[in-house]
This record gives sequence, structure tokens and C-alpha cells, in this order.
Amino acid sequence: MDEIKRFKRSLGHAFDGMKYAVLHEKNFRIELLVGFMVLALIFIFKVKNWEAIILILMMMWVFISELTNTVLERVVDILKPRIHPYARLIKDLMAAVVLISAIVSIIVGVIIFYPYFRELAGALWFD
Repeated sequence: MDEIKRFKRSLGHAFDGMKYAVLHEKNFRIELLVGFMVLALIFIFKVKNWEAIILILMMMWVFISELTNTVLERVVDILKPRIHPYARLIKDLMAAVVLISAIVSIIVGVIIFYPYFRELAGALWFD
């Protein structure tokens, strides 16, 4: 029974972290919005299962990168930039991680969705 209580408490903490990110992190909210749009496109275009899996994994990669960035920013904020000159560099490097994950995810999304949009455009123009 104690294990179930601990598990529920752990889930509560996880949801608290998600709530914090949604309420306080603008970029995370934007990424969630884009993620929901991608999920909608997955269903609208009825993409292949493997394509949907890749798109979902890419979204997860961006979300995890953003949350990791947030955690490290908070840790660095505790240490204060004046304590060590690398504090700003750490924040910049983590922002670069998020940027790279977002750019790669966009590229993968374009590669996967391009044929579906091309087919839709063809149907609209030639029907």
C-alpha cells in the first residue's frame, strides 16, 4: 500500500512540474501548441503509423529539451551568474540544445508532411 501512495505522490509531483512549465514557461506553451497542431495533422492526414511514431518522438524530444533547459536555468539562477562566468554560458548552451531539437523536429515534420500537403494541394487545384 505504501508503494501505491509513493507512486501517486510521484505522479503528483510530475503533474506539478508540468503545471509549472505550462503556467510559467512561454516557450513550453508554444511548443505544446505546435505539438497539438502536429497531432491534429497526424489524424487529418492519416499518416502512416511509423511516421506518427517519429513525429511523436520528435515532439517528446523538444519537450524534454525544453524542460531540461528550464531545470538547468533554475539551478544556474540559484548559483547566480556572478559566482562563475560559465553560468551565462550554461544557459546559452541549453538554449542551443532546445533550438537544435526544434529545428531538427521541424525538418523531420516537413519531410513527413510534405507529400500529404502536396497531395492535398493537387486535389484542391485539379478537382
